[in-house]
Amino acid sequence: MQPIVSVANLSKTYAGGHHALKGVTLDIMRGEILALLGPNGAGKTTLISIICGIVKASSGSVTVAGNDIVADYRATRRMIGLVPQELTLGAFDTVWNTLCFSRGLFGQKPDPAYLEQLLKDLSLWEKKDNELMTLSGGMKRRVLIGKALSHEPTVLFLDEPTAGVDVELRKDMWALVRRLRESGVTIILTTHYIEEAEAIADRVGVINDGELLLLDDKLALMHKLGKRQLIIELQEGVRMVPESLAPWALDLSADGRQLTYTYDPRTTHTGISGLLQAIRDAGLLLKDLNTTQSSLEEIFVNLVNTKQ
Repeated sequence: MQPIVSVANLSKTYAGGHHALKGVTLDIMRGEILALLGPNGAGKTTLISIICGIVKASSGSVTVAGNDIVADYRATRRMIGLVPQELTLGAFDTVWNTLCFSRGLFGQKPDPAYLEQLLKDLSLWEKKDNELMTLSGGMKRRVLIGKALSHEPTVLFLDEPTAGVDVELRKDMWALVRRLRESGVTIILTTHYIEEAEAIADRVGVINDGELLLLDDKLALMHKLGKRQLIIELQEGVRMVPESLAPWALDLSADGRQLTYTYDPRTTHTGISGLLQAIRDAGLLLKDLNTTQSSLEEIFVNLVNTKQ
């Protein structure tokens, strides 16, 4: 399958000498949700801005559906929608006029039926005649999404789409993103919220200091890099871990009633069977067993810290 967006060896150095991007290469497949994670100043917004034609790259190339963003800029702009971080809207414009004007900017003919359905999907139809200054922050962010979709793009960039919104609205946004993907739109979002990437992304990319540290399927990433822990609850507490259990490097809880064994699920022999037998041989009585897996947040923090 051909990628809808292809980035090759992309670099950006600003006039002050700051290297915002350092040779980033990635392919984004049609119809997927890609989440780009990274700390502040990592280069996420710069990458999106270059693809959308807002910032000029120092070197490298970007194509959208086979069209170069520089040589074929009209075609690529028409295929891309961008929802920026900032709430940049005219205070006295109505919701309806805002979307109609944005659609016209991309040379699209008026299509009231499409815009009506779009506003209904965004739960904004009843607000179509309201001035933007009267809307809540969450509603304004929905209008930004409507603006970005008004010209029927095939690729949608969401730059921190749920920054500053409450938990309920964030989940509504996630549901909206899933519906957009089902309609065939390719979605690339940058986010600080690890749970956001974990909830809706198909693939996850981690950017730090202008470099793409990794790009992988979300579940595969958690499987490859995530560690698992076996938590063993004892019927009676112990003061210290028996010497016979030293090979498993167990952690003992403060109350002495819980042993934690950290292991790599990728290995053929995890050592769990031998550990349980050794616990019985040591005369310890088991009360309960539980396993946990590293979250995407732990993987992200470990990756970023490793590169610093």
